[in-house]
Amino acid sequence: MPGILNSGQIQKLVNHEPALVSGYIDISEQLQPCGIDLTVQDIFSFTSPGRISRSNQDRLISELGALQFDHNGYIHLSAGAYLVTYNEAVNLPLNLMALVFPRSSLLRSGVSINTAVWDPGYSGRGQSMLTVFNPDG
Repeated sequence: MPGILNSGQIQKLVNHEPALVSGYIDISEQLQPCGIDLTVQDIFSFTSPGRISRSNQDRLISELGALQFDHNGYIHLSAGAYLVTYNEAVNLPLNLMALVFPRSSLLRSGVSINTAVWDPGYSGRGQSMLTVFNPDG
């Protein structure tokens, strides 16, 4: 399956065992022409500095503080960077990799998503950095 998967190919892989994606809320709403809309499980603020060096031995990952959703399921995010954990888990076969991009409605709200490549063979729940650029949150 070279190139970008279409919704039919994705649906077949979601129905396959092991499923390409699990933990989704409603696959009929989340399945898009060439991807799947991911949903937010948790949002964390960064509470300490991190450190990257030439050696992983000296690497220090930032500590996190969990943010709480209100009784309506919302969190107001002030301008800044946050770590997002998705509801959906992926199980990538060895011939597929994945990328996460923000929807245009998120960009039009002054928010962006940054992520790393999800390599072939990766299995698990992904995380991304969500950056709020909008000064009003």
